[in-house]
Amino acid sequence: MDLLEEPKVLVPFLEVLAAWRELRADFNAAWDRVMESGSYILGEELERFESEFASYCGAALCAGCGSGLDALRLILDGYGIGPGDEVLVPAHTFIATWLAVMHSGARPVAVDADADTCNLDPDHIESAVTSRTRAIIAVHLYGQPAQLDDIQSVASRHGLRVIEDAAQAHGATFHGRRVGSLGDAAAFSFYPAKNLGAFGDSGAVVSNDADLIGRVRMLRNYGSASKYVHELKGHNSRLDPLQAAFLRVRLPHLDAWNRRRDAVAARYCRELAGLCVLPVVAPGANPVWSVFAIRHAQRERLRLHLERCRVQSQIHYPTPPHLSPACREVGYRKGDMPVTEMIAETELSLPIGPHLNPEQVSRVIDSVRAFR
Repeated sequence: MDLLEEPKVLVPFLEVLAAWRELRADFNAAWDRVMESGSYILGEELERFESEFASYCGAALCAGCGSGLDALRLILDGYGIGPGDEVLVPAHTFIATWLAVMHSGARPVAVDADADTCNLDPDHIESAVTSRTRAIIAVHLYGQPAQLDDIQSVASRHGLRVIEDAAQAHGATFHGRRVGSLGDAAAFSFYPAKNLGAFGDSGAVVSNDADLIGRVRMLRNYGSASKYVHELKGHNSRLDPLQAAFLRVRLPHLDAWNRRRDAVAARYCRELAGLCVLPVVAPGANPVWSVFAIRHAQRERLRLHLERCRVQSQIHYPTPPHLSPACREVGYRKGDMPVTEMIAETELSLPIGPHLNPEQVSRVIDSVRAFR
């Protein structure tokens, strides 16, 4: 079949309804359970999810909150990081990583990306540390764990906190340990498109630090541990029980769904070799392929070609945070982060997800192969 003819298969970037369809009966039961409970803020349903997710990550504690951005901000606030402080952040990441630091009053200090993994390049960390540096945010971008051994080594020498931004990496492991248990604390997002997604915005902080989790639980709830007693200048950022119940339905399926993603990624790596720059998996990393990011010198032409073939794709991310108008005050200019800027100009994300069928995967591969 001519690939530029109207195909029989439309390949969505991600089929978010598929999870609902697969587990409809369980989601309906979760809905009924929460609605019948009469408890719609905090409560037992959330506590059960927090316990189950902490255990899944190999950590002691979890505190649900309103979003992944909020999770990062609550960690920074919980550690007292704010005005006058600096936090090292990847130059190549979703802007939420930077916004959390800026909202705290601290200054994000960019560290350029590694060209192979697209994660923060550990070789550039040491030179970015100053007397004001308080923490490093290690983003597990695209579902691939950052090089935590190298990052921890620098952090230990300088007495810095290591905060994991695990918004894209639910279930990924590094040297056999799950992300969320590798640093001082980890921030997760359960945005619907994530490997573990809710049906709305939500997030969580995971840590072995009981003092931090205690502060986060107060901060998310107006700074209060008991009603009308406000000890901290808090926020309203609570993971509601209904989303917690839906996440409890999905969590037991996460590993199996991640294996489905891995099978798709393996086909892409095998059958697209030589046609584009493929992801490189770092030593010790076991990614979960939240995003399958290729690079191509003719990115825009390839994107339009795939669109004509009815294959959806996305760009992660066309404008790096250090060049975003929202972060202009930080003071970076074009050319300051050359690897990140190269990635931003050439990256294209192919469809990947646990419900992508073999015919759809073949469609993506054949469409890329047909590009001239």
